[in-house]
Amino acid sequence: MNTSPEIADRLKLALELAVTAGRGTLKHFQKAGLVVDRKSDDSPVTVADREAETYIRNQLAERFPADGIIGEEFGVTEGTGDFRWIIDPIDGTKSFVAGVPLYGTLIGIEQAGQNVAGVIYIPGLDEMVYAAKGCGAWYKQGDAEPTLTRVSDAKSLADGVFVTSQVNTFARRDAFEAFNRLEKAAFITRTWGDCYGYLLVATGRAVAMVDPMLSVWDAAAIQPIMEEAGGAFVDWHGEPTIHSGEGIGANPHVMPEVLAICREYPRLP
Repeated sequence: MNTSPEIADRLKLALELAVTAGRGTLKHFQKAGLVVDRKSDDSPVTVADREAETYIRNQLAERFPADGIIGEEFGVTEGTGDFRWIIDPIDGTKSFVAGVPLYGTLIGIEQAGQNVAGVIYIPGLDEMVYAAKGCGAWYKQGDAEPTLTRVSDAKSLADGVFVTSQVNTFARRDAFEAFNRLEKAAFITRTWGDCYGYLLVATGRAVAMVDPMLSVWDAAAIQPIMEEAGGAFVDWHGEPTIHSGEGIGANPHVMPEVLAICREYPRLP
């Protein structure tokens, strides 16, 4: 692997943790009696979210105790070194609660504030895509060997699939017309959302994924994967960041077309 031993060791662990934690959620998936609680922002959370993040945090504390952690369910644990892990134990909790298998476990790794590696694992489909800076993006399904993956070479939205997580988030930021224009321009539009949409872009099956609103734990794993797959992950004004509360993942041909629409809207406060 063409990266530092420190990053390689952490990526290896991230792969193990994403699979183990992700598969652990399946014991609650599509099971009767699942209790759904509401967080302060009214978003849902379940025992599966909490168990998965707790497992990951416990393993990190044992293996890399100096590393910091940000997790959706349990907040920030400060570290004493350069590395920080950013975790979303179930990205797509609403899908999980509804019994739809298009949810995933996300693990991103930062070094000195830069995203250096990321993992998306979809437990219900046993699909994974992962990357580290300078090492390419890799796709794995089931027991098959991982293979290098690339974004598509489609030249425009009209040549492929546009995906987004939830249509009404465009309206929530007064940008519903942006969705209308993207949908009209695309060959087909689907809401195969959350991290699964970005997995589709990174593996060449969709040409663009647009999120009007998202959190840092939704984005951290995505950025290195998109970049190493030959695409990009940027905010609505083209900045390659995970901290703007919004995101676009696309191949290099389609990105300018998407940005021409999204740049018309002001940044989120």
